[in-house]
Amino acid sequence: MVGSRASALALRQTELAVAALQRAHPGLECRVVEFSTSGDRNLEQPLPEIGGKGVFTAELEAALRSGDIGLAVHSLKDLPTETAPGLVVAAVLERADVRDVLVSRSRRPLADLPARPGVGTSSTRRAAQLAALRPDARLLELRGNVQTRVRKALDAGGPYDAIVLAAAGLERLGLSDAVAETFAPERLLPAPGQGAIALQCGVEGPVRELAAAVNHDATWAAVTAERAFLAGLEGGCSAPVAAYARLEGGVLRLDGLVASEDGRQALRFHRNGALADAESLGRAMAVEALRAGAARLVAR
Repeated sequence: MVGSRASALALRQTELAVAALQRAHPGLECRVVEFSTSGDRNLEQPLPEIGGKGVFTAELEAALRSGDIGLAVHSLKDLPTETAPGLVVAAVLERADVRDVLVSRSRRPLADLPARPGVGTSSTRRAAQLAALRPDARLLELRGNVQTRVRKALDAGGPYDAIVLAAAGLERLGLSDAVAETFAPERLLPAPGQGAIALQCGVEGPVRELAAAVNHDATWAAVTAERAFLAGLEGGCSAPVAAYARLEGGVLRLDGLVASEDGRQALRFHRNGALADAESLGRAMAVEALRAGAARLVAR
């Protein structure tokens, strides 16, 4: 039994995970069980107000513990950095595009939108960086699945001139034609784990070994560094935190950002390290960030 949220994107990601497992283990049979999470049900409040951590994962984790499912598939960026008791992330698939994209009804990029554009996002990380890129933008709360958000962005009578969301989700749903602009990570740094699909299961049992066979080592190292940075900042905070690691020439390169919610203050960090030292690389950068003043932003 494989657990998934019921959204089209979550089911597509679960389909990709099941396909990878069946390639690695020919003849393996998987049945997908759909779950509605508290984050899916409550679309009225901003995520930090309804709990932030675990609002898209708690129900699946409970099902893993009860034995109702043997494996859960998540967007890695939705998983809290704290290890869930009795559970483990056994594998991550090869990462898709980590970047954020803009969808606008005028098909214009951010710089060409009209004065005081209404830009939709549910992410404080995106909002802070967008405020720095377009200080006149009106940043509007936006919740719902990917298709709903795209529809709202293109609605001529709606409040949104544009919205920002992850490239990976649009690609997986075949909606990339809606993209008006793709942001380089140097302009809009992604969320830790963005674009990665995680396979979670119990610590003990055969499922862990089955899942481990589809793990992508370079992605694992990158997201480990990113999530270690987030964890080191006590990253369940509502302050905007971003991180992006990638392997270049055998070196793991990690960039991080901690910003104020209004985007007026931003601390940026960069470190290089070995693939095997991914977690310590992220932790060390978090220590550096806290010493540089990130603590006062995280505490807000």
